[in-house]
Amino acid sequence: MISIKVYNVTMIMTNCYLLTDDTTGDMAVVDPGGQSDQLISDIKSSGGSLKYVILTHGHYDHIGFSKQLADMFSAKVICPRKTQRFLDDNRLNHSAYHSDFDIKPYKADILLDDGDVFALGDTEIKFIATPGHTEDSGCYIFDNVLICGDTLFCESYGRTDLPTGDDFDMIQSMKKLKELDGNYDVLPGHGMLSNLDHERKYNPLMRRL
Repeated sequence: MISIKVYNVTMIMTNCYLLTDDTTGDMAVVDPGGQSDQLISDIKSSGGSLKYVILTHGHYDHIGFSKQLADMFSAKVICPRKTQRFLDDNRLNHSAYHSDFDIKPYKADILLDDGDVFALGDTEIKFIATPGHTEDSGCYIFDNVLICGDTLFCESYGRTDLPTGDDFDMIQSMKKLKELDGNYDVLPGHGMLSNLDHERKYNPLMRRL
């Protein structure tokens, strides 16, 4: 099992998640779009065993502090394979248009394809590709949790009008999430947390599928 703490980072309140495997104490951080002193303090006070920095997609508000955090704790950056293109291009990740961000291109350590699985301590985490908001968008599933970046929000979903976004892909990805077996706690990239049964009932796009 994995314990989860939520931090709000960046001016647009990105949800950043600290994951801790209950058995081993191994940790991962999902989408550190900006620096959080509290997050860094919490990692250090727990022993500093940060194994991964995990990215859901390559927009600046999700990757902005990823390389710095990984270097700080000798962690590996793990992300969807197509996210590498965003890490290489400040116009594609949109940091070029925001003066508060200076994201230098870098190479991720581990690139994931749809259905790939990796372990955080004793817990298995599965990656599923969910393009639509961007071509590289993906979600992570473990225990009864779905971390979904900017694909699925509480009673909403990610915009598709930015580069590599696609309406048809979003529809297919939302259908994919809707058809997952069982209920999951939904941890989005922004806004309120939710659960999958609630989204099946109240999310305007999911209801139409």
